[in-house]
Amino acid sequence: MEKFMKWLEEKFMPPMAKLAEQRHLRAVRDGVISTLPLIIVGSFFIIFAQPPIPFLEELVAPYVADIMIPHRLTVGLMSVYATYGMGYSLAKSYKLDGVSGGVLSLAMFLMMNIPLNVDGVMEEAVNAGIDGATPMGWVLPMGNLGGAGMFTAILSMIVAVEIMRFMKEKKMTLTMPDQVPESVARSFEALFPAGVVIIFAWVLRVMIGLDINELLMSVFSPLIEISGNNYFGVMLPVLLITLLWAAGIHGVSVIGSVLRPAWLIMLDANTAAVSDGGSMIFGEGGLPYIAPEPFYQWLVWIGGSGATLALAILFLISKSTYLKQVGKFSIIPGIFNINEPMIFGAPIVMNPILGIPFIIAPVVITTISYFAIQTGIVSGFTVLAPWTLPGPIGAWMATGGSIMAAILVIINILVALAIYYPFFKVYEKKMMEEEQADAATA
Repeated sequence: MEKFMKWLEEKFMPPMAKLAEQRHLRAVRDGVISTLPLIIVGSFFIIFAQPPIPFLEELVAPYVADIMIPHRLTVGLMSVYATYGMGYSLAKSYKLDGVSGGVLSLAMFLMMNIPLNVDGVMEEAVNAGIDGATPMGWVLPMGNLGGAGMFTAILSMIVAVEIMRFMKEKKMTLTMPDQVPESVARSFEALFPAGVVIIFAWVLRVMIGLDINELLMSVFSPLIEISGNNYFGVMLPVLLITLLWAAGIHGVSVIGSVLRPAWLIMLDANTAAVSDGGSMIFGEGGLPYIAPEPFYQWLVWIGGSGATLALAILFLISKSTYLKQVGKFSIIPGIFNINEPMIFGAPIVMNPILGIPFIIAPVVITTISYFAIQTGIVSGFTVLAPWTLPGPIGAWMATGGSIMAAILVIINILVALAIYYPFFKVYEKKMMEEEQADAATA
């Protein structure tokens, strides 16, 4: 185990640390995170439109379309919001104007989606006497503006901001006199880059007819399918995240930056399936994906990465004075899925004794959870509930009110307790010997 921990520290940790600080991945992370308040609030309207109680479901049935409007304009437009946030973050990392970077990224993203003129269709409806049918003119289809357009959003952000940066470095921008207010000067400074971005996007999408979104989805669909439904694909992020944390790197920040766009696409597809009348069970006629991000949040990371709520519970009953103190200041944050006090207080980082169950426990409960959803015992995930909710409550909300999901969380906690317990006893004995030795020399 010591050789393994040394390999983690010397070989695995340095490249992963660099990856975590890579500016484009950091921009993706920051931009997506900036949309989470909208996605969380919008996701709850799925529950309001499809309540788990039959009486309420019948009561709201006539109003489902109206109830779903906030969802469609938040979750359904997540890529629009994320594009601006990512462009802003990347531009700021280059010490460029963040607002201009966000606007140019958004402009390029929207240029990748061709508007449709539906006047003719609506006029036919008007002539046919269909109530409420009025000419609408040009409309922008929303199909690729939600999670399905996330990869296009990332590519648009990179291209737009890199064009802006290149033109700034080559002094190919419009410079205004010093007397002009800074906000106005920065707007004019982005004029030439805006022209290049828009013309480039127009030629690519309209003149050449290249559908970037369709191309990217065809390229990344195997990744989404593997990471969403394949057992080994679902397990891989768990192993990488726990290994990184054991080496002292924030695993979710690194792996989440890479996989979060795919997770959001899965969640968007699940919510779309439910809003179209599908069931909450995985499979044909139900949800298309097992493991969007809420799968990990509520069924695996119970108390934080490594399912450390179980360890905090064990520490509370420890005979070691130090471990008991760690348990006391870790249990409340752990209930709300904050486990830095445990990871660095125990510590788990670079600790072979606790590092082993920190990796094994999530692997086992991921396996249990994967097959529980795949077999239909537990409903799948359609809601991005606030990550600071206690596990059973968050799982209940994220699955649209599935009691079985809440029960599975409790089962997973018990399984994690059983896995952590023998390692906890070994570590407790070691800590008690050190405390007794310190007391003897005091």
